Amino acid sequence: MRVARVFLGLMMLFGSFHVPAAGAQTATEAEAQHRASENKQAYTLSGEKLAKAIEYTRKRTVLGFVETGWGIAVLLLLLTLGIAAWMRRTAEGLSGNKWVQGFAFFLLFMAITAVLELPLDMYGHHLSVEYGQSVQHWGSWFGDQAKSFGLSYIFGGLLVMLLFWVIGKSPTRWWFWFWIPAMVAVLFGVFISPIFIDPLFNKFEPLERSNPALVERLEQVVARGGIAIRPERMFLMKASEKVTGLNAYVTGFGASKRVVVWDTSIAKATPDEISFIFGHEMGHYVLNHIYKGIAFTAVVLLVLFWLGYQGMQWLIARYGEAWGVPEQRSWSAFVVLMLVISVFSFLSEPITNGFSRGQEHAADVFGQEAIHGIVKDPQVVAQQAFQVLGEESLTDPNPSPFVEFWTFSHPSIGSRAAFAAAYDPWAPGAQPKYFKK
Repeated sequence: MRVARVFLGLMMLFGSFHVPAAGAQTATEAEAQHRASENKQAYTLSGEKLAKAIEYTRKRTVLGFVETGWGIAVLLLLLTLGIAAWMRRTAEGLSGNKWVQGFAFFLLFMAITAVLELPLDMYGHHLSVEYGQSVQHWGSWFGDQAKSFGLSYIFGGLLVMLLFWVIGKSPTRWWFWFWIPAMVAVLFGVFISPIFIDPLFNKFEPLERSNPALVERLEQVVARGGIAIRPERMFLMKASEKVTGLNAYVTGFGASKRVVVWDTSIAKATPDEISFIFGHEMGHYVLNHIYKGIAFTAVVLLVLFWLGYQGMQWLIARYGEAWGVPEQRSWSAFVVLMLVISVFSFLSEPITNGFSRGQEHAADVFGQEAIHGIVKDPQVVAQQAFQVLGEESLTDPNPSPFVEFWTFSHPSIGSRAAFAAAYDPWAPGAQPKYFKK
């Protein structure tokens, strides 16, 4: 349901993009990156696992680009085949009430795009199961799809109604005026997601309940960072019910801010490696990446809305009569807007992913420095953590530079492992970036 979720995603999920942490690169960091660029053995796979990782990565990469292309093609088909115009006429024929029309049109839009995209979505899940990355059965998977559809319909429908109300009030400046409540939606989404949305798809429990020893260990890392992350803000996610990979993340802000560690990470990584993973996530917390990500989102959304306005005006003027889209206030104009935004969102991926990679690298640096004095050898621990992560996720040690540039939200596992092996800010003459010697 890629297309059906694009609009809601722009409003509520764009906050997942991050900006790099502030601070100039230290000489020690630059030197480590230089040496890391020449190290191709920090993360390796061999034999059958290497072949499997290459094959899986290739299939997932091709599928990702095909899904994006097909999503854009679906929108074009809705317009050129007159389906968008039919959806508009159907919605308008149901009632004279704008709310009924708007939600009826959006339901038709979501249902048709979801059905057209379902085969690719199903193939993606099949690949995950086939290559051991998912253990989620089809009933649970379809259940998650239904929940996602329902959430997208409710919140997306409200945003559609707001969008067309703003267009009616300010035909030439709606892209700016809609941007303001859109940012409120972003803040609302980031805040409520860990409390109300995430628990709909996964089970969470306080980390202290099942792993008090680990919490005690992680509190050493917290103390090292000089901040306060209370145990009640540390959560265990039972990811093993659906996936096999390792992960941890920081989410929310204010009262909803928390650090989440997957149970698969606890099962497959050592306490030292988990300390580094936690240190990385604490880096996101300390460096205020969520707040900076929201600021970045504000800029991205404003540009996208302006481009959406300009592109929609041009397309309606040129093809509106043939597509059955008489003006931008017509319900069918929503499909035109989604087409423009989808294209520019795809083209902007290198920018947004580049920002995210910079932020993830900053968190890697912070995490490795944070465990200094807590684990015996931070370089070995961090490198091994990436080795385990890559092995469990079937990550290709040598991804395509173009694919990494365009689609990776994190630096490649190989480059991260190589940097970890090279980075020793406590060596004589070296300089830590976030901690004092």
